[in-house]
Amino acid sequence: MFSENQINQKIEVPRENNKRFINGTQSERLISNKSNYSRISTPKKQISCTENLTSKSTFSTRVEFPNTSEIIALPEKLLILDTETTSLSPTDGNCIEIGAILFHLRHRATLSQIAFLLPCENNPSYSLNGISAETTRLIYPWEAGLSYFLTLVESSDLIVAHNASFDRQWFGIDPLPIINKPWLCSMQDINWPVQRSLRSNPSIRDLALAYGVPVWSTHRALTDCLYMSQVFERCPELETLIQNGLEPRQIYKAQLSYQDRHLAREAGFHWNHPVKGAWTRRLSAKEVISLSFPVELIDSSL
Repeated sequence: MFSENQINQKIEVPRENNKRFINGTQSERLISNKSNYSRISTPKKQISCTENLTSKSTFSTRVEFPNTSEIIALPEKLLILDTETTSLSPTDGNCIEIGAILFHLRHRATLSQIAFLLPCENNPSYSLNGISAETTRLIYPWEAGLSYFLTLVESSDLIVAHNASFDRQWFGIDPLPIINKPWLCSMQDINWPVQRSLRSNPSIRDLALAYGVPVWSTHRALTDCLYMSQVFERCPELETLIQNGLEPRQIYKAQLSYQDRHLAREAGFHWNHPVKGAWTRRLSAKEVISLSFPVELIDSSL
């Protein structure tokens, strides 16, 4: 059996080029190359970790660790991104608004921001976002807005979105191109400090209020980006949160009885998505070890 201290042991590597070194817990590493990231595959090995829940019960969780320590260079510029859409899925809806803020991590500063509408024929989600289809079809240079947005994407090192899997699915569908940058989900990938008294997977509203950011409106793209940038400005441990959030994650299924399902909910697991009839969540190796209940690794392609 390996103790957590043994698992978290680092291999000393010289620090250079302002790179941050973290524990070896990923199957791929992100290495800074000027302003871009590249992925380099590394070999993996499996370690069985056993945790004691009580004196009467134990469970074994199988976790994958690479053979070598990994390097993650902290991003310099974050692009905080949000979308407004006519539906929950691109199969029956469209993206009708994009908001984005280019944020400098070390200086905690907003460098640039933009929001623009995309034309649509109808908007069944008008009651939620307040964007009428007629407004999106007014004549104005939305193409120029999209062009500048793509310039900000190119300038950034990391895309940050609250519920990133939702926002990311709209890119690659005309007129939006695929974004070939690393993504970080501020809702699921960042474990916000316990002192903020936030539940798992907090809403952007709850997150803003926890950091003393006034909330005056929701469900407009740039407004939600502004909330996130204000949270980042007020978060002293942001570098550590992002560094931990960039550790690779896989989807795990909670191994709990119906009576204990509340434990999965409280730990941020989702029911029925992406696996029907199961509580699942994307977790890093460290997060798996810290759980108080057993989990099962499922198909990472989901």
